Amino acid sequence: MSQTRIIDGRAISSRIKDEASVLVKQLNDQGVKVTLDVIMVGDSSAGEIYARSQRKRCADVGIEYRLHTLSSEAKESEIRDLIRELNRDPTVTGILLSLPMPPGIDAPAMQYCIDPYKDVEGVNPANIGLLFYDGPIIAPCTAVAVMEILKDAQIEPRGLDAVVVGQGAIAGKPVSLFLLHEMATVTCCHIATRDLYAHTRRADLLIVAVGQPGLIQAKHIKPGAVVIDVGINSVTSDDGSHKLVGDVVYQDMIDVAGVVTPVPGGVGPVTVAVLLRSAAEAARKQLQSPRRIES
Repeated sequence: MSQTRIIDGRAISSRIKDEASVLVKQLNDQGVKVTLDVIMVGDSSAGEIYARSQRKRCADVGIEYRLHTLSSEAKESEIRDLIRELNRDPTVTGILLSLPMPPGIDAPAMQYCIDPYKDVEGVNPANIGLLFYDGPIIAPCTAVAVMEILKDAQIEPRGLDAVVVGQGAIAGKPVSLFLLHEMATVTCCHIATRDLYAHTRRADLLIVAVGQPGLIQAKHIKPGAVVIDVGINSVTSDDGSHKLVGDVVYQDMIDVAGVVTPVPGGVGPVTVAVLLRSAAEAARKQLQSPRRIES
């Protein structure tokens, strides 16, 4: 049996954070302070824990973290007004809208209000649209993380038969576009795909981003394939404990796949590091291109 290579996402994350730190320092030397202004709507204890974690990660690379909280009763107009205020503020270089939002709030519509040059997650339609032409101002972080993993593993997508399972806006669709730009032959699978096995079994490169634990098993994998598991799911064990698993049955991949990403420790930490680097890149691009797209 072949030896499966397991990707160390934390090591890749460390390298990307170092890149972010260097860029932040360069910008500081030019008199530019890199910031990440996060908007949180509602009183979510989980959100507060996440915010503390974000603050520490930003501090690690020299980014100033600023949290803006609105009550769970906030109207969409209030959220838009805050985003527009941050868009206009020259001391704000990066904006992130913390999800989930309270029921009744159209989260994508709120994200679309963020200036594309300050949109550190790459979710504004301008950035998604520019990705179609291989030139986003800032690209979706999870999709960038997948491409960083392939680059680090020295996997050249050109000519590969690539199958992307899941066509969500932050992972599946943008990854499919990235792979097309890299000259892979891309098949996009989704909930309406009739025979998932037929597609995944022939993939040289399989990327799974569905949010369904255990979806991909050994029978779905072409021996020696590269398997990138984007899914992060919390499941309850028989003893009542919780653990994080991906969309892929990880143990099934050992000695079948040529390369596999674990969960946790794979795409997740790389995505976090990419977000930090994107925040620094946003500040750099604003310095170079002060033009703004008004929301």
